[in-house]
Amino acid sequence: MHPARDSLIAELELAVTEDSLEERTNTLRRVTDLFVNDADRLSDEQIRIFDDVLCLLIRRIEKKALIELSKRLAPVDNSPLEVIRVLAHDGAIEVAGPVLAQSRRVYLGDLIEIAATGSQAHMLAIAGRVELAEAVTDVLLSRGDEEVTFKLATNPTARFSKTGYGILVKDAEANDNLAETVALRLDIPQELLHELVARATDAVRARILALAPPETRDEIQEVIAETASSISRVLTAERDFTRAEEIVRAMEEHGTLDEKALVNFIHRRKYEEMTVALARLCSAPLKMIAGLMIGLRNDAILVPCKAAGLKWPTAEAILRNRHSNHAISDQIIELARKDYERLSVATAQRTLRFMKVREVAK
Repeated sequence: MHPARDSLIAELELAVTEDSLEERTNTLRRVTDLFVNDADRLSDEQIRIFDDVLCLLIRRIEKKALIELSKRLAPVDNSPLEVIRVLAHDGAIEVAGPVLAQSRRVYLGDLIEIAATGSQAHMLAIAGRVELAEAVTDVLLSRGDEEVTFKLATNPTARFSKTGYGILVKDAEANDNLAETVALRLDIPQELLHELVARATDAVRARILALAPPETRDEIQEVIAETASSISRVLTAERDFTRAEEIVRAMEEHGTLDEKALVNFIHRRKYEEMTVALARLCSAPLKMIAGLMIGLRNDAILVPCKAAGLKWPTAEAILRNRHSNHAISDQIIELARKDYERLSVATAQRTLRFMKVREVAK
């Protein structure tokens, strides 16, 4: 071991054991001052010495001093690695926050671990970091609350996987501010931009277009126009269910109407028969199911599917075939699968009963 470090560490071991809390705090402050003032001139070996010294000092130190240390070391690009790691993993957000939000010395593996196990406050601090990797944003989106999600969406240097963007698009269905923010990101895949715009209200689409920078405004305008045209074609298309109702009624009378029959309708692209069969299998009014089939919300059509006890592959097939002019991405399908697994038959049936009452009240 380096002689100078041997001597210094031995001296500090004694100081930490015998000094008062006030003296240890003052020592920590002096060592921190020395490091920060000379940080840009220190060699790797010297930084390792400071790392050993600071780690020794923070073993028995009050929270207030740790907070101060975190704030001072967070912006220093070559801060001691182990000290930064200890601060980042601290359970108190006041201590961990500055380092999680700013320090370049936090390893990717530590960020992923803290994102997977830390509090919402810890995740919020990470969400604002510069150049967040997809591996981190995936974890944050899977665990984070609305505030974490929005901060990620507004972080221009955060990178998202297709799965991550799928989560953002799904969450944006119920959050207009998030929808506007996600739509204006320059790196959003176009197919997911289509998904987002398709689910947005006219008011949100107008704000997205108004806020778009000049270099992307034409592209967003084209997406909005294409989506509006596609939705219009679907919603205005007249469907005659008379013949389909006769076919499905006859199957009911012969006891052959089941999930297998529904799958057969889907594979043969018999839209009307598919819709009527689903309505019969979940005991819901045809008009209500027909409306859900052309609606923009994927989670709404999952309710009658689960209420009817359909397996996921059948529900997926319905999702993929309910809009003839609007393909659904694999990322949205994966999110729907997870929702479908969490949804119980009992909950779906209760929800369906509520939807029936609301339909009658219209």
